Amino acid sequence: MSKKEAEGSFRKRKQDISHTQQIKEERDGNPSSAVMLAFKTFQQELDTKHDKYERLVKLSRDITIESKRTIFLLHRVTSVPDVEEVLAESEDKLDGVKLKIKLIALELIGEDLYQYHRAFTPGIQEYVEAVSFQHFIKERSLISLEQINKDLIFIEDKKNEEPEGLSSDSQDEKDKTVCFQVTPTDYLLGVADLTGELMRMCISSVGNGDIDTPFELSQFLRQVYDGFSYIGNTGPYEVSKKLYTLKQSLGKVEDACYALKVRGSEIPKHMLADVFSTRAALVESDEGIS
Repeated sequence: MSKKEAEGSFRKRKQDISHTQQIKEERDGNPSSAVMLAFKTFQQELDTKHDKYERLVKLSRDITIESKRTIFLLHRVTSVPDVEEVLAESEDKLDGVKLKIKLIALELIGEDLYQYHRAFTPGIQEYVEAVSFQHFIKERSLISLEQINKDLIFIEDKKNEEPEGLSSDSQDEKDKTVCFQVTPTDYLLGVADLTGELMRMCISSVGNGDIDTPFELSQFLRQVYDGFSYIGNTGPYEVSKKLYTLKQSLGKVEDACYALKVRGSEIPKHMLADVFSTRAALVESDEGIS
């Protein structure tokens, strides 16, 4: 073998050894390999997504708690002389809830809402229930989805961060609008839950001697039930599940109105609430047995 052929054979073996070593390093997890770098990128993306998801879950829990407290507060309107004071206090509580929703909107900037929807939907549904309950007490009507979303438009004021010498026109451009849009499904589910609170309001009103509110609530709940009946099985699965509970609430209110109309004069006013509560419990137990 000539010297030239020997050098070529040596160079080829060296290249083969280098290639084999590179494959082995990639297989054994060389941190500088292209595959490992790609997987590190995927890991960072998934960690970022999971961290954001957990933050949204915590915000949703806070929104749920504060919304429930607002609903409990609003139930006092049937027993206090100053309804406006209760409504004002509930408005302050809802303002605090809106700040939490603003944090959700900031988390979702540049993100696909439906990737994280399951993280915050319980809180949003509870907020819709609270704000629709407050609206009904004020206006005796159902709040629209557009009205809810209109109150969830936030403007971030950055004047405190304005450098010296920055013009007002430039400052106006720095103010950023952040908005959160409640989905139609969350709106429908929140309204469906509202009917349960209206049923409780009916029983409380009767216990406090208010005979007119139950009939007003019965008419309103009938309209809501008719609206949900039009949706039927064509809407989201969760909505069809809520329809059964809605029908139960309507039945209890109509049962209370029937008893008031037929036997109202026979039952003392201070005992009406106990009678209706017992009747509702019996209905629930019978349905559970069947």
